[in-house]
Amino acid sequence: MSTSHHASHEVDLAIGGMTCASCSARIERKLNKLEGVEASVNLATERAHVRYAVPLTPADLVATVEQTGYSARVLHPEAPADHGHAGHDVLGERQLKVRALVSLALAIPVVVLGMAPLPESPVWPWLELALATPIVAWAAWPFHRAAAVNARHRSSTMDTLVSLGVLAAYGWSLVAVLTGNTMHLYFEVAAVVTTFLLAGRWAESRARASGRSALQALMELGAKDVAVQRIDPASRVTTEVRIPVSELAVGDHFFVRPGEKIATDGVVVDGTSAVDRSLVTGESMPVDTGPGDEVTGGTINTSGRLVVQARRVGAETTLAAMTRLVERAQQGKAPVQRLADRVSAVFVPTVLVLSVLTFAGWMVAGQPVTSALSAAVAVLIIACPCALGLATPTALLAGTGRGAQLGVLIKGLEVLESTRQVDTVVLDKTGTLTVGAPKLTHVRAAGRLSVTAALRTAAAVEAGSEHPVARAVVTAARDRGLDVPAVTGFEALAGSGARAFIKDTLITVGKAEMFERVPEEIAQVTAPGTTVWVGWGGTARAALTVADEVRESSADAVRDLGELGLTAYLLTGDNAQTAQVVAQAVGVDPAHVLSDVLPEDKHAAVHRLQQQGHVVAMVGDGVNDAAALAQADLGIAMGSGTDVAIESADIVLMRPDVAAVADAVALSRRTLRVIKQNLAWAFGYNVAAIPLAALGLLNPMVAGAAMALSSVIVVTNSLRLKTFRRH
Repeated sequence: MSTSHHASHEVDLAIGGMTCASCSARIERKLNKLEGVEASVNLATERAHVRYAVPLTPADLVATVEQTGYSARVLHPEAPADHGHAGHDVLGERQLKVRALVSLALAIPVVVLGMAPLPESPVWPWLELALATPIVAWAAWPFHRAAAVNARHRSSTMDTLVSLGVLAAYGWSLVAVLTGNTMHLYFEVAAVVTTFLLAGRWAESRARASGRSALQALMELGAKDVAVQRIDPASRVTTEVRIPVSELAVGDHFFVRPGEKIATDGVVVDGTSAVDRSLVTGESMPVDTGPGDEVTGGTINTSGRLVVQARRVGAETTLAAMTRLVERAQQGKAPVQRLADRVSAVFVPTVLVLSVLTFAGWMVAGQPVTSALSAAVAVLIIACPCALGLATPTALLAGTGRGAQLGVLIKGLEVLESTRQVDTVVLDKTGTLTVGAPKLTHVRAAGRLSVTAALRTAAAVEAGSEHPVARAVVTAARDRGLDVPAVTGFEALAGSGARAFIKDTLITVGKAEMFERVPEEIAQVTAPGTTVWVGWGGTARAALTVADEVRESSADAVRDLGELGLTAYLLTGDNAQTAQVVAQAVGVDPAHVLSDVLPEDKHAAVHRLQQQGHVVAMVGDGVNDAAALAQADLGIAMGSGTDVAIESADIVLMRPDVAAVADAVALSRRTLRVIKQNLAWAFGYNVAAIPLAALGLLNPMVAGAAMALSSVIVVTNSLRLKTFRRH
């Protein structure tokens, strides 16, 4: 069979019935055994992301998961907010809650009967048996079911340990009651361990749900329905029809009233308003929007009524892309995660062997069977490294979720690893450190001509030109409320300027060489930027300088990067003079300015720094930055930039603010630190506790409580990321 690269497909599956890291590891192994399949299964999101090649189909993948003993169904890309999946989660959480509460209600009397100094009575053991049976048979059923599924596949997981421990304690006690030898009963062990574990799983499930809430929130940002413009073919009357967003097509014109969400990405064709983009980009101020401006789905129209032409719908929109990025990041696996998965695959069989050896050791030492069993069961229970399976996914969910709230999208887990080593940040000047839109900064007039008259005259001629410098001059005149005279006979002079008649005078705007005489007082230009001269009769009368404005936040951002131990470099295609002025304004060392760099050489500049031994992060926003972003060890794209730049980057900043770079680096480092803390805790805890259990120093009940507590500690530690603030 010849497969082209087109034959490779991707699909997301919702997986049900996973309880711990070994479950996800097993499903992953099973799927990856299929030819041409690359699968990664995430316990925290209960999803599998699978790459597969024809002739396999999604149905084959689902069947493979089901053979492994779990449920699976295909999630459709158009509907990332798959509410069925959310429902399944809620159901799982509710079931765990009910089982945990019932188990608790029955376990309390079992503990009292087992522990309290009650008067002797043949009734008590039978009562304990009656109360403990529903706990072991019904409340602990999820553990037994999972253990049975595993056993069928000749493998073992954490659930195997729990199930064996509970059944051993219960079975031992049941035999004792039936034979009348009721000196040592362990019903309370079975009851308490089950209760603690169910409570731990319930807490875990809630934490997972809250970790997913960031994704859910992203998915729910979108509008649900939309008012579109429809023209009746017979009467040609335009009417307004409300349709579900899913039916919106590219090219449709739709209305957005004040206070409504903008249904999808598009271009304003009529109306002016201020749009609140904070939900999507994290910008605090609404942005003035009018005809010709692009708008993003999920943002909120605050004041005027807009008519928007849809440009991207469904899975193509910015919001859908953001959601996919966050989801993919939560799906991926960092090296730290794979370590946990590998360990759990070896760990469980080892513990089962240790438990058998513990039992045998106590028996050989001539100890009573009860003590031997107690120690063996304690080993099984304390060893259950649920915390290990949770260490990475919970931290990731919380970290990437918090990132999305701060307008920082972390694309993958490997990104977290890269941010730790980065020591150099290369900042693209235009559109990153600066606003990216030229503005008029200086006007100097010669002789008796006023600055205002000079600006009016220049704007009159430039109104006919599309050049960015010309637009900046016209905008400045309009902003100052100047009435610009009409011109005739406009002529654009390629590469050097333009000219036109005001009344009978031919006015020229352009480079100095277009004039026979440039007066001394306006000939020397010291301001950075692009300067044009305006004049008539062969003499220049005024000089107008247009420059790109430095963002207000840039200087603070460069300082913040320094505090994180990063050296900032400035990269620009502009001349050295302009670059040095910007560098000085934002606080970049003059020695770290790379100017006059052609777009195609940007990646070479990054490569040069890497060869000098630096680990480089690159921040850019344009198509011409894409290669440099991909070349850098860590590519950071401004979300206001082009799709190409965003695709090539590892981190996307959804707010046009360089300060977000420091947020992104600090958040990634903090997330990685939490993952390491979690793993250290989970491993250290198990390693320390197993010998104690084997020596009989921990009874099974304490072991169960400690194990559940370990999971809760890991989850709580991860959730601290949800309140992350850099300062």
